[in-house]
This record gives sequence, structure tokens and C-alpha cells, in this order.
Amino acid sequence: MNCSESLTESFRRLPVMEVGIPRFILITGCSGAGKSTLLSALRSAGHAVVPEPGRRIVAEEIASGGAALPWIDPAAFARRAVAMSRSDLISAGAAHGFVFFDRGLIDAAVALCHIRGIPIEDTLGGLKPYADPVFLAPPWPELYENDEERRHGFAEALQEFARLEAALFRLNYEVRQLPKAPVGERLDFVLNSLSR
Repeated sequence: MNCSESLTESFRRLPVMEVGIPRFILITGCSGAGKSTLLSALRSAGHAVVPEPGRRIVAEEIASGGAALPWIDPAAFARRAVAMSRSDLISAGAAHGFVFFDRGLIDAAVALCHIRGIPIEDTLGGLKPYADPVFLAPPWPELYENDEERRHGFAEALQEFARLEAALFRLNYEVRQLPKAPVGERLDFVLNSLSR
């Protein structure tokens, strides 16, 4: 996708409807709630997985000495997350079967709205890029840990979760909350939900 091409224009090249690509599955929710572990299990089970944009951006920015980091320039970070998420959606069009996204464009749009006041719907370009249901990882304080790429505290993670959950409902997504359970049970929950 070139810089002048909108997400809507890019999606027109894919077999997509405004209600989402039926095989693009978003797994999102609270920071430190086991999403990446679940996505790793999905990858091990043979499914296509798109890694979390935020962690990729943080790793790139730290390696290059950049400033588009959530603790330095949150607006630049959010704009990069939007661009990367859009690119991920286009690239995923070539995959077969379900494609599971570890966070994505909705997360980035919610962050950009929070930081800059840009309406979520404007960032999404009127599209609903993921299929129903969206899987939402609830806050899980027993799992939450800070690391080099996650420097915000649990209170901030809860606020982010509340904004994300509200946005998903406002965007009319069917939301299924992941159980607080071992990864194998979560994996079964997701796959069984999609087989119905």
C-alpha cells in the first residue's frame, strides 16, 4: 500500500466486504493478559498469526534509537501502529484460512483517538476490518508484568482496556471474552467459537 492510497482503496483489491474479512480474527484486550501466549499456541497449531504491531514498533524504535515510543512520543507511536496495522491487513490477504491478529488496527485507532482526538471511525475509513467475533482478553493482574516493551503500569492497562472494550461495542463487534484459563483451554475456546 503506498502512502497516498487509503485503506478503503487497498481493501477494494481484496475479496472484502464492509463487515470484515470472515477469516481475519482479532485477539485484543488488556495488556499482559496472555494474548501473545495464545497467539503463539495458535501459530503452533498451524494457523497464520500477525504479531502485535506495538511490540514490533517498540523493538524497531529501540534498535534504531527512534522516538516513536509510547513513553516518549505516544502520538508518533500510535500513527506508526495505524500504518503498520493497515499494512498487516493488506499482507494478510494472501494467507489462506484463518488469520489471527495480536492486536491490530482497532487498537491503534483507539490509541490515536485517546491521544489526538481523531475519531476511531475516521481512522478505520468506514470499514470493519475484522470478522466477528473479536476475542477480548480481560485484565488478569496475576499475569501482568512490565518488561522492556511494556513500561506502563496496570492502572494504565485497565484504562486502555476500558477504552478498547467500549470502542468494540460502539463499532458493533460481537465480543467474546477469553476465559482466565490455561492457554490450551483458551485455544479450544477460540477454535470452538469459530467452528460454530
